[in-house]
Amino acid sequence: MKPPPFSYHDPQTIPDVIGLLQRLENNRLLAGGQSLMPMLNMRLVLPDHLIDLNKVEGLAYIRETGGALEIGAMTRQREIEFAGAVRERCPLMHEAILQVGHRQTRNRGTLGGSLCQLDPSAELVTVAAALDATVAVAGPKGTREIPFSKFPKTYMTPAIGPDELLTGARFPLWAKNHGHAFVEFARRHGDFAIVSAAALLEEDGAGKIKRASVTLGGVGPAPVRVKELERAIVGSAASDALFRDACEICRKIEAMQDVHAPSSYRQHLAAVLSRRALEKAHARIGGGRG
Repeated sequence: MKPPPFSYHDPQTIPDVIGLLQRLENNRLLAGGQSLMPMLNMRLVLPDHLIDLNKVEGLAYIRETGGALEIGAMTRQREIEFAGAVRERCPLMHEAILQVGHRQTRNRGTLGGSLCQLDPSAELVTVAAALDATVAVAGPKGTREIPFSKFPKTYMTPAIGPDELLTGARFPLWAKNHGHAFVEFARRHGDFAIVSAAALLEEDGAGKIKRASVTLGGVGPAPVRVKELERAIVGSAASDALFRDACEICRKIEAMQDVHAPSSYRQHLAAVLSRRALEKAHARIGGGRG
């Protein structure tokens, strides 16, 4: 199939993009195009104007600043995959990016495109929720920051205005000896996950969990931080029994259902995958390979 007719725009600066967004009605931004192009070809979206971000200056970077990893919106997923700073300082993201589509899609797909598409099963969306990321948005009134917990407005709809664009995201870094794991269940490798689980753990000097983050993707319209599960394990010594019992909380989550899986199956996967992620993360604390 072929896309519908549209006018193509090729801005080179962020102010140029904002001007086009203000002036042109029924527009769509093109980042990596790995979601947008199929949607155009299948006539699921019918824009009058396509604004290409690929030549816009200053939107592709990876840098460590002030205890966080900052990544530009137009940074390719392949760049994230091979960046030493990501592998060493944010291993959860590195593990998750390897499960994003295939090499061909990661060559073109971008961080900003994935975050703005906001598919609840997307790996980078789940990672952003797990790490309490903050996204930067530029518009006619300047720039502003949005905590990622408030970024999903509704299903696959980000909380940005029609004349704004995402310029980057900031991912706070955990201590170097923390444990991490990203696991998912998909029908086949490269598919969106039916359910995924991201886990982060830190222990104190006595071997008790002092900090935890557990996030589920694919169970609801946005990633779910399982705060009740986190509270249940913090302050305790890690054990298989602790993780198994605490993860039963996930069976109570109000999970969505679709053609891929009923809600009861997603609840079951949430309990199983969160336990596996926690066990794997705990085995990696202090530099262990699990």
